[in-house]
Amino acid sequence: MIVKQFEYQPLAHFSYAILSENKIALVDPERDPAQYYAFAEEHNAQIVAVFETHPHADFISSHLQIHKETGATIYASKLLGADYAHEHFDDGDLVEMGEIQFKAVNTPGHSPDSITIVASNENETALFTGDTLFIGDIGRPDLREKAGKMKAKRIDLAKSMYKTMTSAYNEFSDDAVVYPAHGAGSLCGKNMSSDGSSTLGEQRATNWAFKEQSKETFVNHLLDSQPFIPHYFGFDVDINKTGAQNLNSSLADIPLKLYETRLNGDALVIDTRLEEDFKKGHKRNSLNIMATKPEHKFETWLGAIVKPEEEFCLVANSAAHAETLLDRVSKIGYEHQVKMVYTLGEQDWLKMKDLDLEDFKKAPKAYTIVDIRNQSETEAGKFFDHAITIPLNELRDRYEEIPVDRPIVVHCAGGYRSAAGSSILAMHIDEVTVYDLGDAVKDFQ
Repeated sequence: MIVKQFEYQPLAHFSYAILSENKIALVDPERDPAQYYAFAEEHNAQIVAVFETHPHADFISSHLQIHKETGATIYASKLLGADYAHEHFDDGDLVEMGEIQFKAVNTPGHSPDSITIVASNENETALFTGDTLFIGDIGRPDLREKAGKMKAKRIDLAKSMYKTMTSAYNEFSDDAVVYPAHGAGSLCGKNMSSDGSSTLGEQRATNWAFKEQSKETFVNHLLDSQPFIPHYFGFDVDINKTGAQNLNSSLADIPLKLYETRLNGDALVIDTRLEEDFKKGHKRNSLNIMATKPEHKFETWLGAIVKPEEEFCLVANSAAHAETLLDRVSKIGYEHQVKMVYTLGEQDWLKMKDLDLEDFKKAPKAYTIVDIRNQSETEAGKFFDHAITIPLNELRDRYEEIPVDRPIVVHCAGGYRSAAGSSILAMHIDEVTVYDLGDAVKDFQ
């Protein structure tokens, strides 16, 4: 049994190809299936199965496209109520592929329809745990309360997770390998390791969820201090339940315009260039959500700031960057909202002023400071006692709470989010100048 792990770094997402003889099964594939096809061709193998551990909230899966293009059977829990052609895969169900036997274990908790995929042969066992069991943590139980049409109460799911963690994995030996769907940086949990795999024995010894504890203690810890839920999570759950459109056709008709010189009307613009380029000149109604580097959490913040079905235009660095950008937008299913992609030509664009850092250090109380870090971060302590705290994902809806009697300085923890936050306030506030503290915030930590 050969297990190939694929990682999509911006969303901390792991997907898998399992190869036996000349057949391949996939687990939780991402939106673009090209890498799985390349793996199959490299091994002269056929993709015959796609397993979905649950309908994902943080990315769009390509299971339906893969089914249509390869004939692979999709397997998912009957509890999912999937709208696409599939085979039910729940407790007791088995699928044979080459020398591997796949077994389903219902593991509710992150969602009511979560399953763990068990792949085994005579020598080894692999557990593809989806968003149930992570390395160092377990999946959050609160997404279905607010995310999508498939509702379930967080307290009920937390109790289900307790039962899962105390019983569902008991039959497996310590040397079973755990392969989760996410690592550190995902919003599907709170304290995940960056490791891509572990053994069940190591998790039993180190993961808090395996420790002997009462149900009440477990539930309280699981529900405490979970991260915010981006706007797009429910949207993606619903798309994944139905099955996404073919990626190529979904992107085919989005127009590109090079060397744009119009200042812009009322359309929302997402400018993905570096903050220094944005500040030197940008279109009207522009938000700066950087997407020039793989480590930029563009997809997460696009889906946290822009709501599903809200139309927008994109600004890219170049024609080549525009193509990459659309691929990234499609990871969360927002490509149908893109009206146009631009690169910018010469124009007297809008600008943002640089903060006089020395003046700010001398008299920070002469400024209104807006701390846009997440609630868990600000609860752990402020950098400025008089700062107003509004998380970035809420800023577009709450900017009117910010007084305009003095210049405004926006900060986060490192500079990426404050570029977006300051652009939001600059777009809405004309009375005073809005500044971005940027990475200079490190001088105050």
